[in-house]
Amino acid sequence: MEAPEIVTSAWIDEQLAETYDRCGVRAGLLESVAGIIERRWWPENISFDQVAAMAGRRALELAEVDPGEVDLLISTSVCKHHLEPSVACAVHNELGLSSSAINFDLGNACLGFLNAMDVAAMAIETGKARTVLIVDGEGSRQPQLATIDRLRKPTATVTDIFDEFASLTLGSGGAAMVMGGPREGAHRYLGGISRAATQHNTLCVGDLDQMRTDTAALLSGGLELAQKTFKDAVAEGWQWEDCDRYVMHQVSAVHTSKLCELLNIDMAKVPQTFPRFGNIGPAAVPYTLSTIAEEISEGERVLLMGIGSGLNCAGAELLW
Repeated sequence: MEAPEIVTSAWIDEQLAETYDRCGVRAGLLESVAGIIERRWWPENISFDQVAAMAGRRALELAEVDPGEVDLLISTSVCKHHLEPSVACAVHNELGLSSSAINFDLGNACLGFLNAMDVAAMAIETGKARTVLIVDGEGSRQPQLATIDRLRKPTATVTDIFDEFASLTLGSGGAAMVMGGPREGAHRYLGGISRAATQHNTLCVGDLDQMRTDTAALLSGGLELAQKTFKDAVAEGWQWEDCDRYVMHQVSAVHTSKLCELLNIDMAKVPQTFPRFGNIGPAAVPYTLSTIAEEISEGERVLLMGIGSGLNCAGAELLW
């Protein structure tokens, strides 16, 4: 799901022009370094659970699955208006799912959706569920407006600008996926592996008001963990060195190019949505996959890859 309001990096630079000038920071870094030209915002009257529900409804329609068939609903949204009840409760009600449908939130930063796919596969394999709906709804309006307001204050420093730079790369969007047993026309989820480096759990910490990130350390730690995860996967027998498509979590131009270089991945096989949509959190991988779905041929192998604050890293293979 694409949010309708386009917010350019040039506009953000205009809002912070005085602070940049005072602190000696060059404008245009969001485009020249992060490679993000624009991102999207939802209208102020649209809530995160509504976005997740809209995505879920569309996924059910495309899969030709009746809401009453859903046995398990997993919401992976990072963005939440409150601590409880879960976002899943609101989505469950909005979609009119059965009272017997288990529903809960699964949170793991930008890796939540990939983790939910694993949980869904396990539920299906064990017979706990036949049909699983995974949803996600993210919005960057609130944190970005709060960040801009804070950085426009005369007390803002160069350190503040770079500590909150990642907040300005965020985007808004929604995604959903239906998983179930084998059926005609469906794609196979083959599974994958994940690895953790939780000593880095303080490198990116945020909420709806503020996110502070040690960007350099996060990039370095994330790349190191991604390399370990990839090597471990190959050692376990996964043939990820020659997949047909690599759908990566969308962070920035620097992140994508360095990851491809490190893992020897041809960037021509890597679709990119971050230039126009920014980093839309857990929705990034499934949304990016949806943008190329019609281009993928039957029998192609697609690797989904993500790194989430914490740090955690996961890869999962699909057979189209």
